[in-house]
Amino acid sequence: MEMKRFEGQVAVVTGGARGIGRAVAERLASEGARVVIWDLKGAEEAAAALPGNALGLAVDVGQEASVAAAAERTEALCGQVDILVTAAGITGETRPVQGHPYDSWRRVVDIHLGGVFLCARSLLDGMVARDRGRIIAVASVAGKEGNPNASSYSAAKAGIIGFIKSLGKELAPTGVRANVIAPGLINAPLMEQLPPEQVAFSLSKIPQGRFGTVEECAAMIAFMASAECSFCSGAVFDLSGGRATY
Repeated sequence: MEMKRFEGQVAVVTGGARGIGRAVAERLASEGARVVIWDLKGAEEAAAALPGNALGLAVDVGQEASVAAAAERTEALCGQVDILVTAAGITGETRPVQGHPYDSWRRVVDIHLGGVFLCARSLLDGMVARDRGRIIAVASVAGKEGNPNASSYSAAKAGIIGFIKSLGKELAPTGVRANVIAPGLINAPLMEQLPPEQVAFSLSKIPQGRFGTVEECAAMIAFMASAECSFCSGAVFDLSGGRATY
């Protein structure tokens, strides 16, 4: 049965030009949302392929000025934002902490954790004023368990989980909900940035014996973005093939 849960709503998807973000953008648009893609590259092209008068903006989510400008332009062109999904990210260097350059480590944290903070903050005023909204952050099972040789990525994803738990409690008395999804390894372009041994390690930890799909992520996120997800505040939704059960 065709669903149109997001008819008349505006949804911002960071990292929406590829991977999980692209699948989420497609899913929300198919259910009636006007989608605005924020991405460093390819945002306009990705938006052009979506229904519903979608918009693409070039944004560096790790830079405060870039996010502020994108939020202002989005609200000027589309009105207030109802849904924010933060899916922008990079894996960073796969190497031990010993000898790991701080600039490289910090860039991963700035994009993931800093990006979630900046994007959420930029759109919260409108959501709170209207007493309606959904914020969904894409974290990772790495933020729960920590992956070896991926300290920046694991730390950033753990930080996202903690940030959304805090934000979810702040917003609980309102009609705005903030929750986080923690996928295991998903068969998406980001996986191509990992060395084969890291991919094999992650697969060995998944009881189902396979990688997740971007469509499975999009389906769960669509529920989290809907009015049906009303009694969750600061919750962590696992999508890990049985790897994380806590």
